Amino acid sequence: MNKQDGLSLASPAHPPAPPRMLPGFAHINRYWDEQHAMYAAKLLPGEYYVTCEKETIVTVLGSCVSACIRDPVFGVGGMNHFMLPTNQGNGSWEANGVGASTRYGSFAMEQLINDILKHGGVRKNLEVKLVGGGKILAQMTDIGRKNIDFVEEYIRTEALKVIARDLGDIYPRKAYFTPLTGKAFVKKLRSLHNNTIAERENTYLSQLQSKPVQGDVTLF
Repeated sequence: MNKQDGLSLASPAHPPAPPRMLPGFAHINRYWDEQHAMYAAKLLPGEYYVTCEKETIVTVLGSCVSACIRDPVFGVGGMNHFMLPTNQGNGSWEANGVGASTRYGSFAMEQLINDILKHGGVRKNLEVKLVGGGKILAQMTDIGRKNIDFVEEYIRTEALKVIARDLGDIYPRKAYFTPLTGKAFVKKLRSLHNNTIAERENTYLSQLQSKPVQGDVTLF
């Protein structure tokens, strides 16, 4: 509720109808974001979302990385939120570059890219913004650095065009990306939130270690 000259001015009773959702994303939580005056699709670790509509995609990142990818010519794009799995038991990273960690990262990237292409994007048009990979707790292995190394190598291998990066450091981030316009906004979060984010990512990491990579995505 806004106030002006001592009078209360009510916000609109109902936000506009949500934009059309592409098939396959019914599980993604969307809500009306008053700050940005548009609908927002909220990603949890391991999720991704693609849209052709005027809406934003939002996620909170600790050690995880998000790739924000769009085709500026055809107005389709999306965001993912992923982490590489580690070896079970000792938490060390796989030494073999074609092991499960690399395969999972490739799967996460190709899922997003393939859906963008399926809905009208052209690979040569794609532009990328990268966010995340923070070392949010000093006592933790620098998982964020491994995620950054992977995604940057993937981008080089696939010859994709990166136009912005906000990677590393010690802070968790809240990231917004609006594919239709290409605008991205990143907010560094206070350390107060670190434990909650770390707990969420540790749960995600334990799930990765118990699940094989699966799906119909072509891996390099």
